[in-house]
Amino acid sequence: MHESERHRVILSAVQDRPVVTVIELCEMTSASEATIRRDIATLHMQKRLRRVRGGAESINPPQFVGLAGRPFSVNETMHAKQKQAIARAAVDLCKDGDSIIINGGTTTFQMVHPLANRRLQVFTNSFPIAEHLLKHSKNTITLSGGTIYREQNIILSPFDNDVTRNVYAKRMFMGAHGLAPIGLMEGDPLLVQAEQKLIGQADELIVLVDSSKFKNRSPLVLCPLSRIDTVITDEGISDKAAAMLEAADVTLIVAPFGAAQADEAAS
Repeated sequence: MHESERHRVILSAVQDRPVVTVIELCEMTSASEATIRRDIATLHMQKRLRRVRGGAESINPPQFVGLAGRPFSVNETMHAKQKQAIARAAVDLCKDGDSIIINGGTTTFQMVHPLANRRLQVFTNSFPIAEHLLKHSKNTITLSGGTIYREQNIILSPFDNDVTRNVYAKRMFMGAHGLAPIGLMEGDPLLVQAEQKLIGQADELIVLVDSSKFKNRSPLVLCPLSRIDTVITDEGISDKAAAMLEAADVTLIVAPFGAAQADEAAS
């Protein structure tokens, strides 16, 4: 990741929480601690953030309450090629006329590009997914109701009597914070509540996660592995993670990184 890209990630991250640690920024950018400390020093001198012990903080922190986890703008810079390949494999499972649910996230967002040539009934709680498909496709789009969480670009409702209960879909496509033997994991209680409602409205649950998600853990379990029908990931998945899915009778689809690049070159 180039210096300018790292700076964008760092500046976005410090808007998401009171203090972001050097270790967290290393994970977000795949850079060394020394590099991140230099980046923080540079941005501090430019008065674009404030350097603090062990990390950095925003000079003008946001005044709204967000969800736990990294913002959309940070996540979309991570594992981009893998996410594109995973999303293409997901759209390959769809046929024109299908009714599907697409949950908000940076991996599921990549589905919008191959969906441009499809005609499906799409229900989503993602503002950017809905906006893109509305402008660049012939799909029919339905948005969930609720509050828009700016950092995650997602619409969530705490109420049971929202439009979600009137939706039916053949498949639901969703990402996750982590995937472990105990099940699918998320980082915020409101996300768990909203996603559990959506899962209940679909016949099949298709989980889109890059291979790094098999190492992530969270205190919140969204659903057990037994509820998942298919996992689509990249070729970085370990043998141990693949065996875990096989033992749970979950179908595994591995999308090679090069698939997305080859398709882009051909188009």
